[in-house]
Amino acid sequence: MNDWYSSAGVRGGSRRTFHRDMEEGRVFFPSELVPYLAHEAVRVLPAALTRELAVRHLYQFLLSATHLETRIVNRGAERIAGNRVGFDLPRSCRLDAYKIYCDEGYHSLYSLDLADQIATATGIPIPRWDYGGFVERLEETGRAILPGEPVLAHLLQVIVFETLITAVLNEVPNEVPNDPTVVTAVREVTRDHARDEGHHHRFFVAFFHLLWTHLELSLRTRVAHAIPPLIRACLVWDTTPVRSSLLLAGLDEPTADTVLQDVYGGAAATRRIREVAQATRRMCESAGVLDLPGARETFAAHGIE
Repeated sequence: MNDWYSSAGVRGGSRRTFHRDMEEGRVFFPSELVPYLAHEAVRVLPAALTRELAVRHLYQFLLSATHLETRIVNRGAERIAGNRVGFDLPRSCRLDAYKIYCDEGYHSLYSLDLADQIATATGIPIPRWDYGGFVERLEETGRAILPGEPVLAHLLQVIVFETLITAVLNEVPNEVPNDPTVVTAVREVTRDHARDEGHHHRFFVAFFHLLWTHLELSLRTRVAHAIPPLIRACLVWDTTPVRSSLLLAGLDEPTADTVLQDVYGGAAATRRIREVAQATRRMCESAGVLDLPGARETFAAHGIE
């Protein structure tokens, strides 16, 4: 985070604006990154409804940042910045946490800003998705895996979330920012977000190593077995917005549920968890987490190998 004052989006970035008259013929989200568009029950829909699905998929991407960056990441970043983690932190670590806090607020701002611009231009309303179910799932997982350790559970939530989010974003930026068929503002926002999150990833990997050195051995064992279910809770698809979008497109409930199961269930979900979790697993490996008794087996049991 040493070059934050000159490189962070919130410090020197420009507001990304959508000009409909300049974007005619471009798509809001590449169809290959909206997996349910290829489902047999969806691809027969009229082009106008397919376009609405793609726009709402973009809203899903933007609203997840708007809500989760502040409700999950900033809660942990503020605790680190405030030196309330159970041991004294270096001043540099606290300052970097405040930088991340600023970044995440800005990510939330520009994500909602772009969604609002597109809704105004297209007339496609922004759904009232607040990702409360996802947040509560993380909370329930934290309470279950580390009873009596709420602070540690919250710190692990943000560490796992931020070391996973880079891989999640990379599912998109590899194609979107360099795809001239995608609306320019979407490409720019995606690129801006991924750039900042790369810095955050490195910070939280370093913070995890610092946290790990301050844990007692008995607590380390609990943490080693707690991380895999927390990874899984972060990566299990939240299909509530997708289901809502499919219903708005005219699918009935049984058909929408079939699409969700076909696209997001089974082997696809297992494969995605294994692939996206690799960076977080490497963090754990480098800290010695997997050397504790039974840790490798717990990771493997959750599909993280």
